[in-house]
Amino acid sequence: MTVNLEVADGVATFRLDRPPMNALDVATQDRLRELAGEVTRRDDVRAVVVWGGEKVFAAGADIKEMRNMDHAAMVARSRDLQDAFTAVARIPKPVVAAVTGYALGGGCELALCADFRIAADNAKFGQPEILLGLIPGAGGTQRLARLVGPSRAKDLIFTGRQVKADEAVAIGLVDRVVPAEEVYEQAHAWAAKLAKGPAMALRAAKEAVDAGLETDLDTGLAIERNWFAGLFATEDREIGMRSFVEDGPGKARFS
Repeated sequence: MTVNLEVADGVATFRLDRPPMNALDVATQDRLRELAGEVTRRDDVRAVVVWGGEKVFAAGADIKEMRNMDHAAMVARSRDLQDAFTAVARIPKPVVAAVTGYALGGGCELALCADFRIAADNAKFGQPEILLGLIPGAGGTQRLARLVGPSRAKDLIFTGRQVKADEAVAIGLVDRVVPAEEVYEQAHAWAAKLAKGPAMALRAAKEAVDAGLETDLDTGLAIERNWFAGLFATEDREIGMRSFVEDGPGKARFS
C-alpha cells in the first residue's frame, strides 16, 4: 500500500509510504480518497493525522507518471486528482498534517487539506508547478489563497520558491513549528485530545467554518444557526451542559 492506515486511541494515521520522496502517483491519490471515505464511516475514528514519516512529507506528484499523460489523459484524470484531495479536506472530523522535510506541489496541497498543520523545523513548503510550465492542480490555487491570502499565494505560485518552516508559520501556512523528532508525537497528541470531544459538535464546527468560507456572510450565519440549533438534539449537548452546571467548565466526558 502507498498509504497505510493505523488507528489508536480514536485517532487514525494516514502514513504515506512511497519511498524515497512519497511522490503522489495515481495509486496514492486513489488510496487517499479510499481511506478518507473509510475513516469518515468508522465510529472508532474521531480524528485523523496525515504523516509522511520522519524524513519527508511528500515532495509532489509523480512527474515521470505525469510526463506520459497528454491533454486528453489529464482532462480525464484531473477531476479524480482534485476529488482525492477534497475527500481528505471533507473528512467530517479534525485532521492534522504532521510535516517533516519537503511538502512540495501535491505534498503542500495535501497539507492544505488538513485543519491544522504542525511542521518540523526542517520542513519546506512550496508550489513549484510553475517551474514545469504548469499551475497547481490539486487545490493549491484555491486552498492556499484562502489560507494565506491572495498576494502571498501568488508569490509562492508565481515564483515556485520554497518556504522554510519559520516563514511558513509567519505567513500562516503552518500553525506550529517543533523539532523534527516531535512532529508526529505532537500531531497525534493534538488529534487525541480532540478525539475525546463531542463528535457532532466538532463536525458541525468544521462544516460551518469551511462552508461559510465559500459563501456570503448571511448564508454562513444561516449554516451556523442551523448547526447550533441542531446540536440541542444531541446527547453530548446534554452531557456538556449538565457537567458545566454541576462540575464547572471543561470537565465533561462526552459519549
